[in-house]
Amino acid sequence: MIDQFARHPTLANLLMLLFIIAGLFSLPKLERETFPEFTATEIQIQILYRGATAEEVEEAVCQRVEDAIDGVENVKEVRSDAQEGVAVITVEMRDGADISIFQDDIESEVEAITEFPVDVEDPVITQLGRTEAVMVLLVTGPMPTGDLKIYCENLKNRLQQVPQVSLVELGGFSDRQLRMNLSEEALRRYSLTAADVARVIARQGIDIPAGALETRDNEVLLRFVEQRRTPEELEDLIIKGTRGGAEIRLRDLGQVVDLFEDEEVKSLLGNERAGVLRIEKTKTQDAIRVTTAVNEFLEAERQRQPNVNIAVVNDMSTLIRDRLRLVLKNAVQGIILVFCTLWMFFSLRMSFWVVMSLPVSFLGALFLMPMLGLTINMITLVALLLATGILMDDGIVISENIARHLGMGKPAMQAAVDGVKEVAGGVVSSFLTTICVLGPLASLAGFIGKVLQVIPMVLILVLAVSLIEAFIILPAHLGHSLGHSGLERSGRMRGAIDAVLDWLRESVMGRCVDGAIRWRYLFLGSLAGLFVASLALVVSGIVPFQGFPTTEGEIVEARILLPQGTPIERTEKIVQRISAGLDEINKQFTPDQPDGRELVETVQVQFGTNADAFESGSHVATITADLLSPENRSTRIDAVVQAWREEVGNLPDVISVTYGEAAFGPAGRPIEIRFQSDSLHDAKAAAQQGLAFFDQYEGVYNLTDDLRPGKQEYRIRLDEGAVGLGLDVTTIADQVRAAFQGTVADEIQVGTEAYEIEARLKTSDRDSLADFADFHVVLTDGSRVPLSAVAKVDVATGWSRIARLNGRRTVTLIGEVDTRVANTAALMGLFRRKAIPEIEEQHPNVRVQIEGESQESAETGNSMLQAFVLGLIGVFAILSYQFESWTEPLIVMAAIPMALIGVIWGHLITGNSLSIPSVLGFVSLAGVVVNDSILLVLFLKQERVKGSKVIESAQHASRLRFRAILLTSATTIAGLTPLLFETSRQAQVLIPLAVSVCFGLLASTVLVLIAIPAAYVALADLGLVAKVDEADSSRSSVSPRH
Repeated sequence: MIDQFARHPTLANLLMLLFIIAGLFSLPKLERETFPEFTATEIQIQILYRGATAEEVEEAVCQRVEDAIDGVENVKEVRSDAQEGVAVITVEMRDGADISIFQDDIESEVEAITEFPVDVEDPVITQLGRTEAVMVLLVTGPMPTGDLKIYCENLKNRLQQVPQVSLVELGGFSDRQLRMNLSEEALRRYSLTAADVARVIARQGIDIPAGALETRDNEVLLRFVEQRRTPEELEDLIIKGTRGGAEIRLRDLGQVVDLFEDEEVKSLLGNERAGVLRIEKTKTQDAIRVTTAVNEFLEAERQRQPNVNIAVVNDMSTLIRDRLRLVLKNAVQGIILVFCTLWMFFSLRMSFWVVMSLPVSFLGALFLMPMLGLTINMITLVALLLATGILMDDGIVISENIARHLGMGKPAMQAAVDGVKEVAGGVVSSFLTTICVLGPLASLAGFIGKVLQVIPMVLILVLAVSLIEAFIILPAHLGHSLGHSGLERSGRMRGAIDAVLDWLRESVMGRCVDGAIRWRYLFLGSLAGLFVASLALVVSGIVPFQGFPTTEGEIVEARILLPQGTPIERTEKIVQRISAGLDEINKQFTPDQPDGRELVETVQVQFGTNADAFESGSHVATITADLLSPENRSTRIDAVVQAWREEVGNLPDVISVTYGEAAFGPAGRPIEIRFQSDSLHDAKAAAQQGLAFFDQYEGVYNLTDDLRPGKQEYRIRLDEGAVGLGLDVTTIADQVRAAFQGTVADEIQVGTEAYEIEARLKTSDRDSLADFADFHVVLTDGSRVPLSAVAKVDVATGWSRIARLNGRRTVTLIGEVDTRVANTAALMGLFRRKAIPEIEEQHPNVRVQIEGESQESAETGNSMLQAFVLGLIGVFAILSYQFESWTEPLIVMAAIPMALIGVIWGHLITGNSLSIPSVLGFVSLAGVVVNDSILLVLFLKQERVKGSKVIESAQHASRLRFRAILLTSATTIAGLTPLLFETSRQAQVLIPLAVSVCFGLLASTVLVLIAIPAAYVALADLGLVAKVDEADSSRSSVSPRH
């Protein structure tokens, strides 16, 4: 078959064109997104219980929902979050289950709950993770806030009509409301309550169908319309009539105002009120196409509305574009370096056809990727970049063997056919061992594992296409394009290169091999000692480990947390102080930036939001600043954060202000520890003990836990004598709630916006303790008595938020780690060994659980280790079958720990920490270094078949395979060298991966050439290698790959 493929005049070119054309045609159809898409696994249940405290929400809502879904199948974890007025329950599904069936089961159980209090609103159940953020638009302009919201809603509707845009969410505003601010004095005068006013409005505000009038000619619909939609119309509404015939209108009781329901829900761009439009995409949409369409729309909109400013922030497509440019640039540089490396060994034509395997394999893989549900994203691009260094191994093996046959004087086509046939078994075996190593990695566990598992999938696709190219396309091209003189090389440079290689082979490497074989036990013992010493570098922390490398971003945040109940005006003053500090930092660092550009490009303020606090309300806010990109600025982001913190200094009456870089990527928080207990006080005490442990180490900052005191509560209890006055708990509760919280009387539609009509006391009648003390309750006969006469009031303080995990109350401790000062893995190791036993001894009913980056890294790392072991078992099975031996596969696989030596020392030399990308690079490398060992052992056995003694065979095999192994290693290292010296922020997470491959391959190349012969001879001394006789000649002679 190989003969037919190679001699066919058009098949190779047709197949090559097929891969190229198919890949080029599939490129425009490939989805581009930030991270790989995976099936949603979480269902969120949100339930409003207005006015309820966190404890009430926990008891009345969270616990009942947890009980209801307790019997649902495939539930992995249930997280409940009880806050003032709202419960959020998130249910995580086990891997492998069907999300649609899972959601249906949860909806059925939740909707069947009948024990909710009357004021609990209907649950809103949504599936999380179905969309992905693409960009955010901040809209400002010279118009009132109400008009700005109308403009933003109009802009949202027009954006959703753009064909590439399907999801736009509007934020920065709360719902509009027509609020009746009632006077307590007027209500007393007319013997009314706020609840009475609300009931009158509800009765008189109707818009309902009233049937149809059938006439002789047609049918006329009847509709009763009596809805008042403006403050003026509402104020004219008659609330009550008097005995004297006078009419009491709403204006006599107070004023109706048009406002936003929650003033703390707002965003600013600079100092201007801003609408926030979040552009999202579905799993089947292309992020770059969406952003391109939005930007084209915005260009036209800015011309249409020149007075409106629309700023684009958090454009995630820039990350994809930057990564694409990085891959293309490094791929081109890598191809050039690989070509130059090959040219040192082969002729120009042979080098060209070998290098052509790169674009052919890439385009073929791009054509196949959508069939496996793979997209172009930041992670698959990493795989393609890694492939530039390792995919040409098979092509080089075959080309080198064809060159050897050409050197024997064979015609080009015959040399191509014989060369491929001779190494076919070894090439297939090497491919299978690589698949054994990479295949299990496609099922990594954990969120990080789900993100990274696409890398082996892409590599397998690229290597599979490369194998086809090496067997079918490459031999045909070499057979047809090379003459007998095709490998002749002349000139001084080539002669010098050959002389240097010969000198390295005989005088350097050859002598090392001879010495290692002579002193084999000492050498192998020293090598084992080097391996142990290398592991000690990691264990001791000299080469530290962290989940993901620290990258230089371009967004900094200040997250503000004040005591619960803090008015919005106080929060605004704190925001102004912190924003002023940022302005000073901008003035300080701007002169240092290239071209004098301002360091801070945009500043956004979001009130009511704080990702660290897990709370919302008037007491929290987040300031977000977009900086110049790392490539365009000279100031590190940590310097900006530190200077900002120092400039602002300590602020009075503030619980915390955390400064830092906006979180991004699959890794969790560096420090995230859960303390679970039925007692919140015990869990809080344990969390404080954990906080004190971390607080003693430098480099740990922004430490806080999520359990904080809530607002002060006045807990009202009815006196026994109140029953005699005709009062009950419900009557008093309704009157107090209507006056101080407000009662929604009606809901109306004004244009495209829904309004609530709410009645409550005006602010001046409910903003002091004296107002509450002077509040009067209306009795059944219309008379009034002070609340203090019929009820007792106790003062208490609850919790602002109560978190629950799988039915138990939970306090979470979070924090950040400066990786230049401290190491997260080492800190968490100390906490696990020292702090947890002490905490659990002092608080026996508290369970400590480590989450975040450490847990994610551990889960993915453990599954990666299991996958690696499984892969090694597969490699051993293949090699044992090929060598017909139990011990010789171990010699081949000894290259893997040799590569690990290079990986560890490479990270030490380059100053990088070991990380998940480093481990992934090492695992991917394992398949490559095993291939080099296979070459050496197979040829060593071939030498023994020829009659050479074991020592002579080892010496000769190492010298003869020096050139071939050096070539495969040199091309791989050359392909990834540009990435090692890349300075862009996009490359920072990739450099550890390149370090693993390059330094691991460098070490294994040297050690394999020296250590494998020595190990083989040592095992021969012990009689543990298979004897070789003439009967093995035919089997061994077809296996060597070089």
